[in-house]
Amino acid sequence: MGNVNLANIEMLVMDVDGVLTDGTLVIHADGSESKHFSALDGHGIRMWKRAGLDVALISGRASEPTTRRAEQLQIEHVFQDCHHKLPVFETLLKQIGLPPEKAAFIGDDLTDLPVIRYAGFGIAVANAVAEVKRYADYVTTHPGGRGAVREVIEYILKNSGRWQALMERYLP
Repeated sequence: MGNVNLANIEMLVMDVDGVLTDGTLVIHADGSESKHFSALDGHGIRMWKRAGLDVALISGRASEPTTRRAEQLQIEHVFQDCHHKLPVFETLLKQIGLPPEKAAFIGDDLTDLPVIRYAGFGIAVANAVAEVKRYADYVTTHPGGRGAVREVIEYILKNSGRWQALMERYLP
């Protein structure tokens, strides 16, 4: 992991297909599509936001299920149909006034590699391609769409001293 200070991480940015989902795309006869999202990841994102931290999605594909899930989780920074993710990531950070070392990025495929290398804390999910895992600061034990995002959130929160305050809600 190098010398990343997880207490400095203020924003979590992630790819969607293969990270928030298992990467399976179900295309229905009418052209609509379905994706499977993990409830564990969703709760983790809510906890992340409850800790006062920000979240964003940068996806290579545009899809209605992604838009709906972002709305459900109240994720305001959503970028879809991004074939070159690094410029989008850089613009987002500039807009909110955050240096890259204060942002984490989770990805799974080669299009995520530039952002993983640029972010302060680059993460690959367990099912990521080998090249992405090679350059990541952290590789999850859970695959995308099966708790990988939740694992990252807990890892950062626990290793930055933020976890215990969130647990008070569940362990009064």
